[in-house]
Amino acid sequence: MAAGCGWRAARGRRRRGRDKEEEEDDEGGTGTSAVLRRLREARDDLLSSGFWAASAGERGAGREGGGNGQCGSSADSEWARPRRADPAVPSGAVRAPLSGPAAPPAQCVCLGLGRFAACPIARCQLAFLLLLLEELREGKHGVGGSATLFYMVHCGKALYNNLLWSNWSPAALSKVVIIGNSFRGIEERLLSRILERDYSYIAKVLKGTEEVALPSHPRYLDTFNDTSVHWFPLDKLQQLSPDIWNFVEEPTYQDCEDLEIIRNQDRAAAQS
Repeated sequence: MAAGCGWRAARGRRRRGRDKEEEEDDEGGTGTSAVLRRLREARDDLLSSGFWAASAGERGAGREGGGNGQCGSSADSEWARPRRADPAVPSGAVRAPLSGPAAPPAQCVCLGLGRFAACPIARCQLAFLLLLLEELREGKHGVGGSATLFYMVHCGKALYNNLLWSNWSPAALSKVVIIGNSFRGIEERLLSRILERDYSYIAKVLKGTEEVALPSHPRYLDTFNDTSVHWFPLDKLQQLSPDIWNFVEEPTYQDCEDLEIIRNQDRAAAQS
């Protein structure tokens, strides 16, 4: 699937009867063409509502009109109204990690996205990711390095913890950008002993984390609530205690009572 106005799905060779069946699905609203059309509409809604403009720091990008409202409640008129560029306003959340000396992400990993063909919330989240990839491909911020963007909106805490463990060194983490549930929010909602016991890598990296929340918007309260952009500047990571980096034991979550992922051993036991 290609991003932008030319979104399209790759088609293999199939029998004429299969083509006719797909056309019938499209007319009913469940085929490929219908899904791509809804994805384009979700993208247009993000642009017209002003949410993308605020997320990217493009204050003048909003335009009149609230879109078709597929992603949530009707947009607040203040958000739909065009805004003048304000040089005093800092860059938006999605551009914040690009303001430092670190290389911009050269690749992207998307985890935890729902069934966007049927779920409007997942479709909006995918449309946001495609806009973000367009931003990174525009060439405004340079290219190079092996930095990676992890797009993990509303994933379980253990998934973030596992990702940190897999990249547990200042050199590796400094090349990671995570768009997902707020680490600050996780810290505020969990008892410190639970956070340190079950999600120790989140707990240990908090002081080395920069975090900027996505803007709050009445249309996307369910879609992007509690979502932030996180990155890990090398100078902040190097200020942490050396003992933090010496402990790299793999998380097991043996005592976790509210695990939000399915572990491989649990899956294997269920299939046996």
